[in-house]
Amino acid sequence: MKFIKSLYLNNFFFYVLLGIIGMFVCAFIFPRLYDGVWFVVLVLSTFLLLDILLLYLAKTGIEATRNTPEKLSNGDLNPVKIAIKNQYTFPISVKIIDEIPFQFQVRDFKILKNIKASAHEDIQYELRPTERGEYYFGNLNIYVSSPLKLISRRFTFDKDQMVPTYPSYIQLKKYDLFAFSNNLFQYGIKKIRRIGHTMEFEQIKEYVQGDDLRTLNWKATAKKNALMVNQFQDEKSQSVYLAIDKGRSMQMPFNGLSLLDYAINSTLVLSNVILKKQDKAGIFAFSKKVENRVFAEKRGSQMQKILETLYNIKTDFFESDYSRLYVDIKKNINQRSLIILYTNFETMDGLNRQLPYLKGIAKSHLLVVIFFSNTELNQIINKKTETIQEVYDKVIAEKFMFEKRLIANELKKYGIHSILTQPENLTLDAINKYLEIKSRGIL
Repeated sequence: MKFIKSLYLNNFFFYVLLGIIGMFVCAFIFPRLYDGVWFVVLVLSTFLLLDILLLYLAKTGIEATRNTPEKLSNGDLNPVKIAIKNQYTFPISVKIIDEIPFQFQVRDFKILKNIKASAHEDIQYELRPTERGEYYFGNLNIYVSSPLKLISRRFTFDKDQMVPTYPSYIQLKKYDLFAFSNNLFQYGIKKIRRIGHTMEFEQIKEYVQGDDLRTLNWKATAKKNALMVNQFQDEKSQSVYLAIDKGRSMQMPFNGLSLLDYAINSTLVLSNVILKKQDKAGIFAFSKKVENRVFAEKRGSQMQKILETLYNIKTDFFESDYSRLYVDIKKNINQRSLIILYTNFETMDGLNRQLPYLKGIAKSHLLVVIFFSNTELNQIINKKTETIQEVYDKVIAEKFMFEKRLIANELKKYGIHSILTQPENLTLDAINKYLEIKSRGIL
């Protein structure tokens, strides 16, 4: 039964068979051809039997493995490698049909390759996932043909392999070196801001001229019978929270990836830069309520914690409740922090509904609102118009783009920083804004 299931007749066999049928038709007209046609049938049968023997006498004709990354990077091209070892003593032709996860919706996957006798071949293809979650690979099917090419023998490997898709760790590696530079583009001379005394106590020492008299420790002075002062560490790290709106406005797709996933990928990269800059990074997401929270800290395990939290963000794209966001920030973030909010506003009306809450957040914290420009509108604006309908579409597109700029100006009027960016430039623009704020010392 296994033999029958693994044996497949190739197209070449049917072409030959079709030729033989044509020869039989001709034999009715020219009877002398009849014996010759049966000889051809005998030759075909002999070669068919020989082909079966060549492919099936060896129990393990080939060995193959599918090597995938430990996890896939969302929105990036991920390499998948197939290693094949030919154990036959003759060259073979292989057709590789890998059952890749259904999320990719690829139904015509096929790789053709010729492999020399007793040789090893590495084959690579790339996959670009556009959503986070678990991706299941099915069978790795390899159809092997001998030089006769009449039949194929199917080999099956690596059944039911699961690979999770995480936020873009490839971008994380790409931008990792930027954390060690002052900025990606020059903003001028960097101002070093040394914040005064904090609650980070370091030691008690004897008073020397110039020490702040307000730090005198009277209990230690009485015991030592000499003036003693408390010494504090200068604050080197500041809290930065990355807030992700996972509401309906973030459902819009761009190049197959939703705005939410672009924000998640950017959050991962920016969190790494923040921690490398010795600041404390935290994240949370919100729609109907605030969840997926990681408090701002500077631990060694913070990046792994952020990565796992971002991977597990799920949403039904409900309408976002900014009043809950305001109340939650006021309740849980007591120290003045930098809050970078990933969201999207399409109209001034949409902004005005949420503006009171954004102004309330900006009173206690430094708020940066990141929202997206619609690149499809740029295509309509730049397209040459030929009909009245195209002129109408262009005017409407220009109106929407102008409204985006109005939103940025309205936020600026209330002291709220903003970034209007295209999805593909989101990570770069967000890092630049953070480094600009660091260099200007405005937090």
